[in-house]
Amino acid sequence: MNPKVDFFFDKTSQWQAEFQQLRNILLDCGMMEELKWGVPCYTYNNHNVVLMHGFKEYCALLFFKGALLQDPEGILVHQSENVQSPRQIRFTSVKEIVKLEKVLKVYVFEALEVEKAGLKLAPKKTSAYAVPEEFQKQLDKSKTLKKAFEALTPGRQRAYLLYFASAKLVKTREARVEKYKSQILAGKGLDD
Repeated sequence: MNPKVDFFFDKTSQWQAEFQQLRNILLDCGMMEELKWGVPCYTYNNHNVVLMHGFKEYCALLFFKGALLQDPEGILVHQSENVQSPRQIRFTSVKEIVKLEKVLKVYVFEALEVEKAGLKLAPKKTSAYAVPEEFQKQLDKSKTLKKAFEALTPGRQRAYLLYFASAKLVKTREARVEKYKSQILAGKGLDD
């Protein structure tokens, strides 16, 4: 147990009992307990393996390299299409956690083996992401913009594509593209 993390378990939360049960299981698996992003994170040799966090409808364990786990029980959740490697196991009661304790330990030990082996998931290529129509029109109109976008790092390209595509309205997508054209031309990322 890491005393720096105790505050997380001591504060009143709708998932307080569930978090404590999960903590007991994770500490029993021989990892270091740390506080990262304001939540308990369990590490091996300074590499993140699993963390716990809560939402309105559930609390969860998040396996950083969950996509590399076998998942024989079919309990790993892929949060969204844009999340590549992490996977969650979600809970809504202590009873559910207690029932799955042995299974959870199997998943945690497999995650530890993945980390010990140094396995990594190859990131999805930028070409796998859809280019929103509004941005594609601008790229087709301006060779300079297209060249500047292609010169950005793959991570910066993905950030722009995801940001542009996340807008539901055409008008919003067009406004976002217009707003960030100069930043792309300057070779900067979305948050630079």
